[in-house]
Amino acid sequence: MWSGLFTHLTESWNNFKGLDPDYITWMDLMQKHGYHTQKYGKLDYTSGHHSVSNRVEAWTRDVDFLLRQEGRPMVNLTGDRRHVRVMEADWKNTDKAVAWIREEAINLTQPFALYLGLNLPHPYPSPYAGENFGSSTFLTSPYWLEKVMYEAIKIPKWSSLSEMHPVDYYSSYTKNCTGQFTKKEVKNIRAFYYAMCAETDAMLGEVISALRDTGLLKETIVIFTSDHGELAMEHRQFYKMSMYEGSSHVPLLVMGPGIKEQQQISNLVSLVDIYPTMLDIAGIPVPQNLSGYSLIPLLQGKAEEEVSPRGPRPSWVLSEFHGCNVNASTYMLRTGKWKYIAYSDGHSVLPQLFDLSADPDELTNVAVKFPEIVNSLDKILRSVVNYPKVSSYVQEYNKKQFISWKQSLGQNYSAVIANLRWHQDWLKKPKKYEKAIDEWLSQRINKINT
Repeated sequence: MWSGLFTHLTESWNNFKGLDPDYITWMDLMQKHGYHTQKYGKLDYTSGHHSVSNRVEAWTRDVDFLLRQEGRPMVNLTGDRRHVRVMEADWKNTDKAVAWIREEAINLTQPFALYLGLNLPHPYPSPYAGENFGSSTFLTSPYWLEKVMYEAIKIPKWSSLSEMHPVDYYSSYTKNCTGQFTKKEVKNIRAFYYAMCAETDAMLGEVISALRDTGLLKETIVIFTSDHGELAMEHRQFYKMSMYEGSSHVPLLVMGPGIKEQQQISNLVSLVDIYPTMLDIAGIPVPQNLSGYSLIPLLQGKAEEEVSPRGPRPSWVLSEFHGCNVNASTYMLRTGKWKYIAYSDGHSVLPQLFDLSADPDELTNVAVKFPEIVNSLDKILRSVVNYPKVSSYVQEYNKKQFISWKQSLGQNYSAVIANLRWHQDWLKKPKKYEKAIDEWLSQRINKINT
């Protein structure tokens, strides 16, 4: 979203390894071309963010062990029917953005670009899980929960543990979701998640109201999107780090002058399209090396007549993930009704193929049934990214980073690694898990040069 480039091009391999601090974002370019820019809230797209646990879990994903890295997903009801501001930090940042619109933006003689990053609807931290805890608590108040149509919530179907794809099983286990969950537990988690979405929506409403009250709305384009979704117990998982729709299919809402109202665009688009879109809005020349394409022609209903200088928008979108809770680099190609998911080197882990028109819940992998479709989509994927080579590079990166981190700890290594987010499992058999890491470190990485 901030780079306009696919992950393998920026080498943003995990939550710790993001963009370089001096990377030129679309907002930097807008500022350079005369825009007044302002950012509030969550900004974690540069390197160095997130916990030590988060990065160590990503580095060690190839180690031959299974450890729970999160607390069991749960719900927590707080406050009463008058408790509106549950996520205080997000509301404070929303207030800052609203005040800036009312007090600063209204007096500007130059155009502006305002960014507001919210943490909601991320699950909240789970301190009950011990000293080093993850974020597995779905938290809201009765005020928001009462806005959810509880009876309309569907309980997702699950495959049995023995039938799960091996990468899905690893994800489910490390997210502490392989235990028993009642239908009520699952339904509550989903209800609380929807309530958290409602609170998020109210923050967006405050921004739109401020623009309307100041008369700026009629000349301002508003974009609402997200860097990932939330599985909310679909596929026996919560959180993200997955190519299933609940995780990878994100909202993208746009309103403003020149944009057709009440339209739903069926074209597949991607977060890499945000960068060229922002530049297009500002009338700034779009670099030709970007992975994305401007959304403006689609939004203005001119997609058929106006084609990018780079040629037509591709019929596919790419997503990739190399971080924690997944034990293989993952690549998803979505085109038409098909979703193709390839892993690692393309053969050591079986691929997945879903027909989203016949199987919207993505419960039936039809890769074996349609080998010609798999071959065709894999060919397209390899034309975009040499994914076996990238996967090998990430494995090498992970090992180098871990070795450097281990050496920096010296004699404290055993104590530190035992007390990361996986401490509840690690401390039961610490020597076993240290040995597994030592064996992993001694293994040679097979480099792929083709």
